[in-house]
Amino acid sequence: MSPSDVEAYARALVRCPSVTPASAGSLELIARWLRPLGFAIHHLRFGPAGEEVENLYARLGDAPPVLAFCGHVDVVPAEDAARWRHPPFAAAVEEGILYGRGAADMKGAIAAFLAALEAFLQGGRPRGSLALLLTADEEGAAVHGTRALLHWLEQRGERLDFALVGEPTCERRLGDAVKIGRRGSLTARLRAQGQSGHVAYPDQACNAAHALVRLLGTLIEEPLDAGSEHFAPSTLQIVRLAADGGAVNRVPGAAEAVFNVRFNDRHRAGSLVALLEQRLGRSGCPFTLEVLSSSEPFLTRPGPEVQRLIRAIEDELGSAPVLSTGGGTSDARFLHRHCPVVEFGLVARNIHGVDEQVPLSELEALSRVYLRFLGSFFGDG
Repeated sequence: MSPSDVEAYARALVRCPSVTPASAGSLELIARWLRPLGFAIHHLRFGPAGEEVENLYARLGDAPPVLAFCGHVDVVPAEDAARWRHPPFAAAVEEGILYGRGAADMKGAIAAFLAALEAFLQGGRPRGSLALLLTADEEGAAVHGTRALLHWLEQRGERLDFALVGEPTCERRLGDAVKIGRRGSLTARLRAQGQSGHVAYPDQACNAAHALVRLLGTLIEEPLDAGSEHFAPSTLQIVRLAADGGAVNRVPGAAEAVFNVRFNDRHRAGSLVALLEQRLGRSGCPFTLEVLSSSEPFLTRPGPEVQRLIRAIEDELGSAPVLSTGGGTSDARFLHRHCPVVEFGLVARNIHGVDEQVPLSELEALSRVYLRFLGSFFGDG
């Protein structure tokens, strides 16, 4: 296939109902396409017995530099399938638009890279190596996917020199953003303890809901920071509140809130927790704080590889992308510990939503960008 044939790859992948953590045959399809190109194929399953997650590692060549394309075939459920214009896994094309769960996040980008890869290898093997790391565990727990794959590579003594993740990074049009880093993320459960009692006798009770309000006020009354060179200011969002006295005339004796912080590179999780606890201490209210940190912030400095990707986007799409660190998390949070990593893919216009879709013209354009980047990375273009 060639970049102009990317539709066939994308439709075949979307037809696989790979709701996380299932691969539903999608990784077998990709392996079948890669073998004729000379790739060594490794099907790898990680996780406890009966709950293993399927992953794919494909490698062409042994010499450095090693360019890795990374991504996931698993998708979120399409629970509202009756509202879709076409069935979520039918991979229907209407008026030049491909509909289906995973079309944009991120089977379309995998298809675009596969088509670019095939076109690139028609000119012979590169002066270096190519690898693909694909998992069915990104939309879920993300424990037995890319993180486990990278540990397996470490045990084999294999290294990667640069990684490209095909997540949907663009905001309004294809090519408007490249992710060169991501914010850290932590979720915290804050509990306030009081003393229950009758609302008519507040002096005989201690309202935990009031204490929780004071505690939360100390967290949100001033910014966490002013941002940094490549990151916006950190944000704290309260996502859940609970205080139930059991009756409308009873003061609650306990209350809790759950909040999430997306934080920039001015913090590490440990230093951020210390800051939060310091602020909470100002309230004078007793509290407990339980924290789960899912990722630390990271940044790939815009070096030569990033500049090659920027030029490929400019040459094919006509304008330079913004270098961004916004958005949620991705498997790049594992990859950055092994090599420089950037993310570039389709437009995130309706990922995870009803009628997830991508114009075929954007799939073809993305494939041309990937093809140009391949040539530039290996010095062939």
